[in-house]
Amino acid sequence: MSNSNSIFQQGENCWVSSKASFAAPLIDCANYYKALHSSIAKAKHSIFIVGWDIDSRIRLIRGEDEANSEAPSVISDLLAWKAEQNPEINIYLLRWDSSLAFFAQREMWAKEVWDEKTPDNVETVLDDTIPMGGSQHQKIVIIDDEVVFSGGMDVSTNRWDTRDHPVESSERDGPDGEYGPLHDVQAVYSGPLVKDFAELVRWRWLRVAESQPIDIRESAKNKLDDPLPDAWPEAYEPWFENVECALARTIPFMDEVEPVQEVRNMLLDLISQAERVIYIENQFTSRQEIAEALNSRLKACPQLNVIIISSYEPKGRFECEAFWASRIEFKKILFQGVDSDRIIMSYSSITDEQSRSAYKRIHSKVMTIDDQYLVIGSSNLSNRSMTLDTEIDTVLYGNTEHNQQNIIRMRDDLIAEHTGRELADTAQLMKSDTPARSIIENQRAHGYILTQVNDEIFTDQPSDNLFRSFSDPEEPLIAMPTLDGQSLPVKNPRRRTIMIGIGLLVIAILGGLMFWASQSISWLSADSINAFLEESRGTYFALPTVLLVYLVGGLLFFPVTVLSIAVAAVFGPIWGPIYGMLGALLSSASMFGIGKLLGNTGLKKVGGPKVEAVDQKLKSSGIVGVAAIRMLPIAPFSLVNLVAGISSIGIFQFLMGTFLGMFPPMIAKGLVGDSITQIFRNPSPQTISYLVGGIVLWGLMIWGSQKFARWYQERKQKEKAKSEECAA
Repeated sequence: MSNSNSIFQQGENCWVSSKASFAAPLIDCANYYKALHSSIAKAKHSIFIVGWDIDSRIRLIRGEDEANSEAPSVISDLLAWKAEQNPEINIYLLRWDSSLAFFAQREMWAKEVWDEKTPDNVETVLDDTIPMGGSQHQKIVIIDDEVVFSGGMDVSTNRWDTRDHPVESSERDGPDGEYGPLHDVQAVYSGPLVKDFAELVRWRWLRVAESQPIDIRESAKNKLDDPLPDAWPEAYEPWFENVECALARTIPFMDEVEPVQEVRNMLLDLISQAERVIYIENQFTSRQEIAEALNSRLKACPQLNVIIISSYEPKGRFECEAFWASRIEFKKILFQGVDSDRIIMSYSSITDEQSRSAYKRIHSKVMTIDDQYLVIGSSNLSNRSMTLDTEIDTVLYGNTEHNQQNIIRMRDDLIAEHTGRELADTAQLMKSDTPARSIIENQRAHGYILTQVNDEIFTDQPSDNLFRSFSDPEEPLIAMPTLDGQSLPVKNPRRRTIMIGIGLLVIAILGGLMFWASQSISWLSADSINAFLEESRGTYFALPTVLLVYLVGGLLFFPVTVLSIAVAAVFGPIWGPIYGMLGALLSSASMFGIGKLLGNTGLKKVGGPKVEAVDQKLKSSGIVGVAAIRMLPIAPFSLVNLVAGISSIGIFQFLMGTFLGMFPPMIAKGLVGDSITQIFRNPSPQTISYLVGGIVLWGLMIWGSQKFARWYQERKQKEKAKSEECAA
């Protein structure tokens, strides 16, 4: 049987309508990572990975698979191995340049780590073009433009788990130790649909990268009747064949990009088609519009059942008050005026035979509509996924009886996992007149079961609260209503001016606080610092004391010159500069790190072309440029460290330039500082001459650095002009 009457409308509820020659779901991360490892190991031409996160430390395969594999199991080692094995292969990694909110969850210095661990034919770019408050949430991997993986899973920490989800598992080991059971869903596709994904990831790459990605391979522009491609993962047979598909996106309002809400439109259209069973498993259910659509359809179709599976408990206050408080309202809307036996809004938990309990964390984004539609995507049922984050959902249509049966199989297989039943038993229960009530009744005493959510035990906050405005917003900082009453992000020509004004105001407030602190806090003075350092002289705590003084002084924007002279005065012209240099490097690295985090939250974007130009000059001048800035007293020490962190310069270049620029004048300051001390202790022509000589040397170094900076700049300009002349 064939049916081609899908609801797909390009430009309305989807970006493209296409077909997949083959498709297979990959349920839970152990299966996805194993399949991904297999396809990467087979890659010959290109690999594209786009993600919310791409963590270099993740082991893709475990146990016997890892022991028997010739290819490395850790993804950074695997990609480096593949790139070295085949220097002609091109590998592209596009990761979200995340905000400070996710600092604890993600690998620090991600780009630098990937650049260090992989050869030159592996390119890593951080996407910082997402509006403030949004995230890059698409999860896509393309191998040789033949196979694409997409769904809810990133290569990230605290994701790996098997389908049996044991209560405890030594393999579930994250940065903070063992984590609990976690469920997710990805899918792998081949055929014409891959070309659409290939165009999407290249568009994403060109928006943020300086390099041009390779063209889509002509030989990989798959036809529907092509056989299973070489890059298809071993041990994973296709479920679907020649299946009609659509890609629905969420694209927020970014520079020169119109917003797209295809995911939102698609979900609403799908709900309106349901007759008997809507199955949903999703990380968040906070979008009230979706609850209203479900409730309306339940009232219109007396035979319809809705089964929703999500997580039990929130992670942290923000998630609780933003998403769990909203889920209370979502549930009220969903159940309003409808027989409760037709609805399950639940979580999956287990108490095993040793009486150990666990709650399964749901991270997947899946929906089925009867036997007609299957959605596997990246979108949560949240405000941000409908409007503010970048999302991609793949919608499979049951265009043949074979594909319809596999949509049902997918739904029943997932429910069987969450209820601890066999697939055949679950399939039989789903055929009853009241499938929602049937699957929640008569569950096992041991194993996974479903329980209706009761979020009032976590929060009594109203859903419309401050936490939601930060964690689950519908739009960036500035928005305006459209003619149909929906709120869409818009480009405000004054946004940059406003943000710069806010930034200057924050800096002014911080400066005022620092000035107040220097005048009001008794220990924040040159005399107090000198006395504090003096107590550590000749002890094992001398160096730690100096490091602490520089670290705190840097955070409080205390003048580094005063610190350097004080250290030299206490520890002498030899150890003073050495200790001072180590302290200055520690303070520089700390403030650089803070600047990097601030830059990741979006401060790099608000300054516009002028800031970008300064950033490029700093980056291109490298070590010498930093050294020149360090020798010229053009800006406060801590401010330079912050700005460098926000810029694109690497930390190695920055610290090396800091050392070369600061150590010579610090020696001079050592002579000055020590001479001042000696003048007070033992005034003589010799000590006075040291003081004068140190001041003269200090001045000469500043003058020399100015000359060198001008010479270096002129040389770079001449080289650039010569290269342009040759190119012409």
